[in-house]
Amino acid sequence: MNKNIICVLLFLALSIPYTAFAESEEDTAEAVDETQTSTETEADKEAALESGNGWKTVFIAELGNSGKKVHMVLVEQKRHTDKTLYSNAISRICQNEDEFCRVRFWSNARYIPERAALTAEQNKQLKVDYLHNKAAGIRELRWSCGIDPNSQNCLP
Repeated sequence: MNKNIICVLLFLALSIPYTAFAESEEDTAEAVDETQTSTETEADKEAALESGNGWKTVFIAELGNSGKKVHMVLVEQKRHTDKTLYSNAISRICQNEDEFCRVRFWSNARYIPERAALTAEQNKQLKVDYLHNKAAGIRELRWSCGIDPNSQNCLP
């Protein structure tokens, strides 16, 4: 558990300076898309703020019959480039999951799937994908290129 806390704190320390420079072409494209899709209701906007932290778990999908869960999370559009938001969500969601934890993030609720498998469009709109699988020795945090264009492990 202490190792997880240290990893989260290190991640936060390294990501804070980047958030000041997190503007990208994707932000502009999404602003246009958001204007075009103004069908989002006030209830949807309030739901995104429900956790009080800029994120909300919308759906939890099970991977087959394995008992392993994938958390589908909505983040506020205006804060989708804030890396600390993702770190806080991952810490809270995975705090009691020592063996397996997977969290996926979107900034537009209409792309959040109701199952673990993603369509091409859902994958394209994915902002962050976090996976910790102790049995397989995997701990991976992948960012969309719009959030971290310098990432060596950028999402497609």
